[in-house]
Amino acid sequence: MIASLTGTIESGPPGEIIVQVGGVGYRVLIPNSTFSQLPAPGGEARLRITTVVREDDISLYGFASEAEQWLFALLQNVTGVGPKLALKILSGIQPERLSDALSAEDTALLCTIPGVGKKMAQRLVLELRDKVGSIMGLALPKTRAGAAAPAAQEALEGLISLGYPVKTARDAIDAALTDPTQTVEELIRDALKRLASKSPKKR
Repeated sequence: MIASLTGTIESGPPGEIIVQVGGVGYRVLIPNSTFSQLPAPGGEARLRITTVVREDDISLYGFASEAEQWLFALLQNVTGVGPKLALKILSGIQPERLSDALSAEDTALLCTIPGVGKKMAQRLVLELRDKVGSIMGLALPKTRAGAAAPAAQEALEGLISLGYPVKTARDAIDAALTDPTQTVEELIRDALKRLASKSPKKR
């Protein structure tokens, strides 16, 4: 099973590229979010690969990041979503915005994605809202010195479990994170104080 490809990029029809590796050209289907991160044709790139095997076809789906590949797999757990629709969804919205929309149950935003109607948007939220929390933890917040605290991932997931959107939670943890030795409790407490200070004042 192919897990990744590193080679020279050749342009192809919309939604796919050819990756030349050792004299062999691999046709790889990619979302727009990955395409925007690739070098110009002739440049070299590394793609994470998901291989989808069907009775009459073997397709390679390529992703520039772990988050994109993780979402691609997660989307296919939803009833009615196959690899083609999952790729279309990732082409219609950035991974971070998709994760936020699912966490916040923002079906209106999901309906703006080509191929996603109201019923599909509701199904995506229902089946994935509690499963996307850890995706943005793939890029952990870092201290002002550039080091990630060991407790950052757990604190991030703690805020998400309290109902905060992924981006809001990550920004709060990032702001609170000043020392790699901070505990989960300290990070969550400091992040909640920052979030409370930003909440609209009641009159």
